[in-house]
Amino acid sequence: MAGELYLLLLLLFCGRTISKVQPLYQLPSETLDFGFVPAKTYDTSTYHEPGAIGILFRTVHAFLYLVQPNYFPQDLIKKLAQQPFGSMPGDYQKPENVVLTLQAVYYEIGFVVSAALGILFVLLLPLVGLCFCMCRCCDNCGGEMHQRQKKNADCQRGCFATLLFVVALIISTGVVFAYAANQHLTSQVRGAKKLVNSNFKDLRTLLNDTPGQIDYLVSQYNTTKKKALSDLNNVGPLLGNRVQEQLGKEVRPALDGALTMAGAIRETKEALENVSVSVEVLQEGTERLRANLTEVKRHLINTLNDTACTALQAAPTCSVVRKSLDQLNINANFSRLPGVNAQLAKVNEVLKTDLSSLVQKGYAAFNDTPDLVLSQTRNVLSDIKNILEAVGSNITAFTKTLPINNILANLRLHLTQSEAYVQDHFPLVELYDFYRWLGCLLLCCMVILILVFYYLGLFCGTCGYDRNATPTTRGCISNTGGNFLMAGVGFSFLFSWALMLIVVVTFITGGNVEKLVCEPFEDKTLFKILDTPYLLNHQWKHYLSGIILKNPSINLTFEKVYSDCKENKGIYSTLHLENLFNIYEILNVSMYAEDVSLKIKYININLSNIVLLDETGKENLMNFSSSGINEINFKAYLSEVNKSVTKVDLLSFANDLEAQADQLPKGALENALKGHANSIRMIHNQQVVPLEQAMSTLNQSIRLLQKTSSELPEKVRSVITAVNAAQLLINNNASLVVIQETKKYMDTIIRYFEQYAEWVMESITMEVATCKPIANVIDTAVDIFLCSYITDSLNAFWFGLGGCSVFLIPAIICAVKLAKFYRRMDTEDVYDDVETMPMKNLENGNNGYHKEHLYGIHNPIMTSSVEQW
Repeated sequence: MAGELYLLLLLLFCGRTISKVQPLYQLPSETLDFGFVPAKTYDTSTYHEPGAIGILFRTVHAFLYLVQPNYFPQDLIKKLAQQPFGSMPGDYQKPENVVLTLQAVYYEIGFVVSAALGILFVLLLPLVGLCFCMCRCCDNCGGEMHQRQKKNADCQRGCFATLLFVVALIISTGVVFAYAANQHLTSQVRGAKKLVNSNFKDLRTLLNDTPGQIDYLVSQYNTTKKKALSDLNNVGPLLGNRVQEQLGKEVRPALDGALTMAGAIRETKEALENVSVSVEVLQEGTERLRANLTEVKRHLINTLNDTACTALQAAPTCSVVRKSLDQLNINANFSRLPGVNAQLAKVNEVLKTDLSSLVQKGYAAFNDTPDLVLSQTRNVLSDIKNILEAVGSNITAFTKTLPINNILANLRLHLTQSEAYVQDHFPLVELYDFYRWLGCLLLCCMVILILVFYYLGLFCGTCGYDRNATPTTRGCISNTGGNFLMAGVGFSFLFSWALMLIVVVTFITGGNVEKLVCEPFEDKTLFKILDTPYLLNHQWKHYLSGIILKNPSINLTFEKVYSDCKENKGIYSTLHLENLFNIYEILNVSMYAEDVSLKIKYININLSNIVLLDETGKENLMNFSSSGINEINFKAYLSEVNKSVTKVDLLSFANDLEAQADQLPKGALENALKGHANSIRMIHNQQVVPLEQAMSTLNQSIRLLQKTSSELPEKVRSVITAVNAAQLLINNNASLVVIQETKKYMDTIIRYFEQYAEWVMESITMEVATCKPIANVIDTAVDIFLCSYITDSLNAFWFGLGGCSVFLIPAIICAVKLAKFYRRMDTEDVYDDVETMPMKNLENGNNGYHKEHLYGIHNPIMTSSVEQW
């Protein structure tokens, strides 16, 4: 009872410090690191390995299953526990009580029958021994010292000796089992002190570590607070960037479009300048090229008019060259192209306003959003900081209200007293165990004494037996062997009933403890019995919750408490101590979140001072749109730039001319034509190639201008519309965006505290004041000490001793039968040759020799002699 009281006090203490079981929380993207709750490992190991003797224990369990194969009678025990037996006269005669009694007897029928057989053994064996002794005193039951001679005497002697030896071996095995069980119990009791000390050490560790664990939980609030204050102090970069990111989804594309238009204005100016310069270069270059080609053509005509061309061989060639001279002329005419100076002047006028600078100012103003948010939320965030500070103050204040120190002091005192009590009385337990060990050893010695007589009898009888000796002439050793056997029989009658009485008592005790305590404890059926509503207290539905929580209606069961402690969970969740004080109400941040939400409503951030693009910039864009680029005659330009500079490729013309010259006879005409070919090549390289490059530049620029002019009005309108929409968003809807992002920002901060609360819940459930030592105490007391140490050893002892007692009966029979073959007889049967000594045989009856016919045994020799006589 004292141990149960201390265990209950420990449960009550630990119950004031821990929390309710909650599922593991989902960690957010930014997880706070609270570290690990400081905890020490418990030293007690409740795993018991009996070793080699475990085979004997399992054998005994199998035997008990044969004796009692019925399942644990839960319903019967519940009904028996709820019946008021003996409270009033005549209760036992009530029909329902009679039925329960019969059911109990039926469940125990195996033990009842076995015990009845044992009691019958205890009663009958001494009576049989007494009758046996009296019969032997009257020379009956083998008491007379005469052995009849039979033909199978040797066979009988061998069989009885063998049977006795086998039975002695079986009895010896039983003694060994009983002695091993006795020794095992003593050794386990001596080692139990270390196990008990380990349990006390773990309980002390539980008491000493719990305050530090709670302090660690409270101290980790600073981790949450530091992170939250850090985010609040960086509200500009954090919240401002969130607001800027949301607004930037429309603002940045608008500003990017305006900045792109600023670049388009500069590109347009460059394109117009390229067109103007290229047209001038082409006009001058084509005029100069026309003059040079005319000059070359005049010189060729003069050469072809030479008399050498009239020769028969040169005439066809000269005629071909003369016909190709019309191709030496320019093809493109750039003199008629209109200029772009008017458009260039308007674009230059537009460029006097630096649109890029205006857009960059818009970027800079928009990028100042975090600073604006910081400056305009400073007062509100100060109030929010105060609220968050109050959270930690409430948590700290709550922990200080717990009477932990007083409870710890009381429990340490009780634990110290209990440990001192155990240490003081453990020597007494060892002393009583020594007396028990000595008594069990004495019982084993009784059996060993009987075995010694049997073994000595077998040894002396076997070694001293002389086949040639008659029963009356047997040797001293053989006779001593027979006397040892009879001594063993005598001690068997003296001790066997006492041995069986001990076996019956220990069998009933140990067997029922194994069946009604150990086995249901192992499969937790025993806890289900204890958890039966209104069983232990007829007014309480749940006994454990009534004792601990003072509320028997709460579903708190022994099985659940034991299972949770076995899994090393915290006692707060195990004992449902939220019904005494609810930590969830203290750690519930929803009440603080509501206050924070009220403060958020007062946040009013004005971003109307942000100007993305002023009216000057918008007017600049409109002026660019009306710069007249679309009035350029792109068709005329494209028509000319798509033409070649000359009607014929001058290089090809020069190569053909040179080839024609090679067909002429060697002379001045050939050389003159080749000279003209070289001049044409020079004109191509020096004048045509630069003109082609200028035409390429003109072509690219005019196409760029054409594309720009076709998209310019729509693009300008789109840019201005986007800028106006972004500006409208900033002026009218920025506050809504700010409130939304502020809510998300504050949710992030509140999530830190939710993480802390969830971490505390999980730590209290799984890590703080884990109750494994309590489960270890129960396992040590019931599973190890009661069942493994005491019950298994006790059952093994009666199993071995019971086997010895049972096999003493065949040993008695065999020893009595075998002793006749070893002991020296007073008389014996004589078988002489009647033909040589007839009268001798007739006189034997008077000389101390018994005649065979006097004992009803037919002797053919004697009968034959008488008839002949």
